[in-house]
Parts: sequence; C-alpha cells; structure tokens
Amino acid sequence: MPEKKLVAPFYERLALVLIGLIALGYLVILSKDFMDPLVFGFLFAILLLPVATFFEKRLRFPRGAAGAAAVVSLIGILYGVMYLVGSQIGSIANDWPMLKKQVGNSITQMQDWVQSSFHVDMEKQMDYVHKTTTKLMDSGGEVIGTTFGAISSLMIFIIFIIIFTLLVLLYRRLLFKFLLQVSGDDNQQTVFDIVENIQKILRQYILGLLLEMFIVSCVACAAFLIIGVKYAILLGIIVGIFNIIPYVGIFSALFLSALVTFATGSPQQALLAAISVLVIHIIDGNVLLPLVVGSKVRLNALLSFLGIIIGEMIWGLSGMFLAIPMMAILKIVFDRIESLKPWGLLLGADYEPKKLTGKQLKKAKTTDAT
Repeated sequence: MPEKKLVAPFYERLALVLIGLIALGYLVILSKDFMDPLVFGFLFAILLLPVATFFEKRLRFPRGAAGAAAVVSLIGILYGVMYLVGSQIGSIANDWPMLKKQVGNSITQMQDWVQSSFHVDMEKQMDYVHKTTTKLMDSGGEVIGTTFGAISSLMIFIIFIIIFTLLVLLYRRLLFKFLLQVSGDDNQQTVFDIVENIQKILRQYILGLLLEMFIVSCVACAAFLIIGVKYAILLGIIVGIFNIIPYVGIFSALFLSALVTFATGSPQQALLAAISVLVIHIIDGNVLLPLVVGSKVRLNALLSFLGIIIGEMIWGLSGMFLAIPMMAILKIVFDRIESLKPWGLLLGADYEPKKLTGKQLKKAKTTDAT
C-alpha cells in the first residue's frame, strides 16, 4: 500500500511564505549598499554586452579591454548628456538676479491675492515668511553638509556601478557556466532559456526606454519653445529623464516645469507648460510606449505600481528605477518553472514561452555569444 503524502494546511504554507518574504526583504534592505550598484551593474552589463562583443570579436580586443571600451563608451554618452544639462543650468546661474526679481514679483502678486481672497493682511504673511526663512537659515549649515554628503555618496555609487559593470562583462562566461553546472543536466535547457530571454528582453526594454526618453525630450523641448518658455531645452530634457520613472516621474516633471515657467514667465505660460506635459504623457503612454518599448515586458499595471512603491520603500529612488526590470526578470523565471507559472500569470504574462530543442541547446552551449 503506497504511503500517503502529508500536505500542510494552506494557512501553514501561507505563513511560511510570508515569513520567507519578510526575511528576504529584511536581507535586501540590509544589503542595499552593495546590492544596489551590483544590480545596476548587471543591467548595464546586459545593455553593453553587444558593444563588448563587437570590440572583442570584430576589433580583436582582449576581453578585459573590450569590456573597458564598452564602459568608456557609455561614460562618454552620459558625459555628453550631463554637459548639455550643465550648460543649461549655467545659464540659469547667469540669470539668477533676474530670477530672484521675478520670483519676488510673483510672491508679491500671490500675497495680494491671498489678502484679497482670504483676508489675511500682509503683515501676518510677512511674519510667517520671516519665521520660515529664519529656520531655513539656522539649518543652512546642516543642509549644506547633507548636500555635500549626498553628492559624495552619489559619486561613490557611480564608481561602484562602473566597477561592477566591468567585472560582470569580464566574467560573464564564467557566471553563465556556473549557472548551467549548478542547475544540473535536467534543467540546463530551462536555465539557458531564462538567461537568454532575460538578456534579450531587458536589453530591448532598456534601449526602448532610452529611445522613448529621447523622443519625449525632443517633443517637450519643441512644445516649450513654441510656448516661449525661457529654459525650454533644460525643462524638456528634465521631462524626458523623469519620464523614465514610471507613474511618479510625470508628476515631478509637471510640477518642476510649471514652477520654473511660473518663476521666469507668466501664469499663462506655466499653465500651458503643465498642459503640454500632460498631453505629452498621454500620447507617450498610449502611442509611443507601446510602439517603441513594445509588449516585451507585459506586467500587470496594479502589481507594477505596487512594485514601484515597495521598491521605493526598500531602496529609495533607485528601487523605483529597478522595480520594473526586477519584476520582468521574475516574470521570465516564473513563466518557465512549472510550479511558479501561476505567479507569472499574476504578474501579467499571457503567452507560452518558447522552449529550445536539443539541437538549439547544444549549439547555444558551444557559442561564445553569452
């Protein structure tokens, strides 16, 4: 008589799953300092893999030199964007006296409106502004120290990302062989399928986001130039960059664009700038995003938004950036493991992943493209 297999009740299994998730989340929070740049390094390595392969295969660079050349190419592109943004910020610094005067006039008009609408006299308003300004000035040293600390931490964070990107490109074949061997002979096809699709989908997703950012920046710059916004190029680039942050970035870009336009122009221009950002976002979400980025990462909108919130709670702003790629990786893994397919369906997958044949797997193992 076959022995009957005991199955734990649902509430016990659910409790174990919740305890495991809490423990995993706690470990992820504790390991933020090195896991955060490591994950960004993996993403940039996936993005730069074709460039490193080109330098290594076509130009006969050594593997380390090919990875370094790919990283230097990325740094050059980022430096060009930062130089363009910095030059625009420099023009704001040159016009700072005029901006202060414009802001002062705007504050005076706002005070008159508050006095006429809410019957709060000017003296009380000025007293409140004076107290707030005094508190800010008293904490000025602390703010400056915090700012310098944040800048130094950001520079160290970028350096670690560059180092991890270079090391992942250098040891990518070793890492892939490790995954194949540790998975066993029976699961090598599944592991190769997962790795291949993660590389393909994330690369297309990242390139699509970059192209989308470029198009949104160009359209926003054109719209702001038509409206007559003074710093149209800078605000257009900011709208394009903030657009990468799902759901939350558009509101930040709208607020910043309207605020700067209000300080340097008229309330009508600020309203038109806000409307332009909203229209661009609507067109981007319904036309540009499906066309450029495509449906490679089909994630449930509800869970995507929850993932962004959880990512911000765990890793802050970087967690918001990494939420969608990490959920895409989880979806790829869930779709290819039989016991986890319901979770892949919950994340929004509605297609059956293509499996490799034995001949394709053998050919993939012998190639050096990974």
